[in-house]
Amino acid sequence: MTAAALAVVFGPLGVACAGARGDSGPVAAHEPVTGVEWRVDSVTTDGTTLHAPAAARLRIDEDGRAAGNLGCNQFSAQATVQGDRITFGGLRTTRMACDNARMTFERALARALGGQTLTGTAEHGTLVLTTGHGERVRLTRSTPE
Repeated sequence: MTAAALAVVFGPLGVACAGARGDSGPVAAHEPVTGVEWRVDSVTTDGTTLHAPAAARLRIDEDGRAAGNLGCNQFSAQATVQGDRITFGGLRTTRMACDNARMTFERALARALGGQTLTGTAEHGTLVLTTGHGERVRLTRSTPE
């Protein structure tokens, strides 16, 4: 996987910039996905929205490494970004136990990300990832502290 393909600026629905590298896929102005710390806001599965614990985070680096926090446990995975699709490999996680609400959220988020290809829509500092089964993960760009 080339760095250019991983350093794509997320541009769903075909907003293309003239002069973009040939292997970078569609791009949209000002909406990078890689190299950004995303705060996980919620996961919607089976019509139920679960709100994320404050610790839930996701970052995809330009070299294809994804890492973050599922709500209780840290995780890492390989990730490939191509156009409006992000494919995550299997998740590697720590194995701490937390309260029921955090663990329920964590299981839903891990199911949505692990080994899945998700379609993303990035707009105004938010990113919504949707699985092929309709689960949605809503993220917000973290602001520097």
